[in-house]
Amino acid sequence: MQKIGAFDAKTHFSALLGRVQQGESISITLRGVPVAILVPIDVYQAEQKSEILDAFYKWRKGIRWDDGMNTKKAIAKGRR
Repeated sequence: MQKIGAFDAKTHFSALLGRVQQGESISITLRGVPVAILVPIDVYQAEQKSEILDAFYKWRKGIRWDDGMNTKKAIAKGRR
């Protein structure tokens, strides 16, 4: 991943967007400290989907039925 300063990023923003569109990721720094990353949208969306699925699986594992309850019974109980 290439690093580029904020001033240069501002100056060459259109060119950077073209590079990102081609699949490259670029780190933007401010006084040498990374502050942002430009990544292609498909990479970003894939990461978001992965985080959402991980959160769902964690939540699902935390569900425990007691007293012989199962999903079908829980749905019926919720409809009453």
